[in-house]
Amino acid sequence: MNNSLKLNNLSKKYEKNKSFKVLNNLNFEFKSGKIYSIVGPSGSGKSTLLNLISLIDVPTSGSIEFNNKKIDNKSSIENDNIRSKNIGIIYQDKNLLTDFTALENVVLPNLLISNNKSRSISLAKNMIKKLGLYQRLNHYPSELSGGENQRIAIARALINEPNIILADEPTGSLDFDNAKQIFKILFNLNNKNRIIIFATHNRYFANMADCKIKMIGGKMKITNERIK
Repeated sequence: MNNSLKLNNLSKKYEKNKSFKVLNNLNFEFKSGKIYSIVGPSGSGKSTLLNLISLIDVPTSGSIEFNNKKIDNKSSIENDNIRSKNIGIIYQDKNLLTDFTALENVVLPNLLISNNKSRSISLAKNMIKKLGLYQRLNHYPSELSGGENQRIAIARALINEPNIILADEPTGSLDFDNAKQIFKILFNLNNKNRIIIFATHNRYFANMADCKIKMIGGKMKITNERIK
């Protein structure tokens, strides 16, 4: 099944001393089988957009549609379920639980949607093995390198076989060689039923995407698009 993700007049503003609009009436359709990069200076709305797509945050106005179904921003429980089953998130700082082993970090998302602990453990082991870290199953984040931690974070994001993968500066804290390895893994995750969206400051990696989106003044500008 082909999946789609659509933004309809999506806006987000914050109220502090005065109203500040980060995203301004965005209209765009992300299509399955394609990889999208989002670029722009700090504060341009890259992370805000990813937070809205991941259903962690809610828009001030407008809507998001997933597979032609409008997301109900008032139903936090339903949206938590949608996120758990359909969206994998990779953060810049890995966001791993420091008191949990690599295996435990990867197992946790699957346990949230399954009551079968042994199956969750088996899935997690297989996922970690695919990423070349089977020998590190019982190591804690503090015992892993930056690149290894990020691969564990990717395994955690993938364990529920998400239709959408979101990555917010996934290699921002890594050197170039490790960053290349992480992006190679990320691009190899693409398939005809999956949408991959990543935010980055690195032009080299951004240009590898099928479609590069530049955030300017709360708007999205398509700077290159390759049709598959």
